[in-house]
Amino acid sequence: MISVRHLTFAYPLTSTASLWDVSFDVPAGQFCAVVGPNRAGKSTLCYALSGFIPHFYRGEISGEVVVADMVVAATPLAALVGKVGLVFQNPFNQITGARMTVRGEVAFGMENLGVPREDMLIRVNEALEMVGLSGLADRSPAQLSGGQQQRLALASVLVLRPQVLILDEPTSQLDPLGTREVFTVLARLVEAGGTTVILVEHKLEWVGAFADRVIALAGGQIIADAPPRDVLNSPEAAAAGVGQTRYTQAARRARESALSTAAGALPVTLEQAVRFFSSRSVDEHIA
Repeated sequence: MISVRHLTFAYPLTSTASLWDVSFDVPAGQFCAVVGPNRAGKSTLCYALSGFIPHFYRGEISGEVVVADMVVAATPLAALVGKVGLVFQNPFNQITGARMTVRGEVAFGMENLGVPREDMLIRVNEALEMVGLSGLADRSPAQLSGGQQQRLALASVLVLRPQVLILDEPTSQLDPLGTREVFTVLARLVEAGGTTVILVEHKLEWVGAFADRVIALAGGQIIADAPPRDVLNSPEAAAAGVGQTRYTQAARRARESALSTAAGALPVTLEQAVRFFSSRSVDEHIA
């Protein structure tokens, strides 16, 4: 579904490339998280996958990006938008404000594409149902909570039925409940419709619990690409600024202080942490 080969990109008037010789493949229906410190190149990668690079953001580029059988550099944005959806970090950057209701906001993109009204009504209802906003269809977007507005932005993209969904830190402004709402919707999309999801995210506990795979970036290069537990356990990734989940940090301290002699990889999710700290070795030390 996604193929990136030797992608290098530098913005104008910069001396350092934001992405450097990046190569990877993502199969259809995978939930792939992209993590890394600030200025690692994560947002730039989102723009390259969605076509904003090179069609909107100019710069020096080499390599090739193919998404949904389309060579991104050779495909106009108008054609890409039908198969590749991008959800921004701040929902206010995506909600148009041109419609007075949630239903109208979701329909706005299809209106511009000339989708027949009968089809629009069906697709709007499906998208609102998918993100759990059906009961708020006639409410003003301004009356929604932060989590609800982010789900509205997501519905406005989903209604176009993209094969690939790219999200650039969509939960950065959300509380734990709003974060759970967004991650739950994404997991449902992958399971139900085979949508390919690329998610840039700093909340590593949620990444560990939901993603199928994690790509770690630092300095514009891929430093790790593996299942979540492998990447989020990696001392090398942590040293590069990726960080570790609170569960991994607590388990590491327990092991270093001899409170636990449990072997194997450290936990990265709550469920894994419960098993780790419920082990006999921990119980014996506490007793």
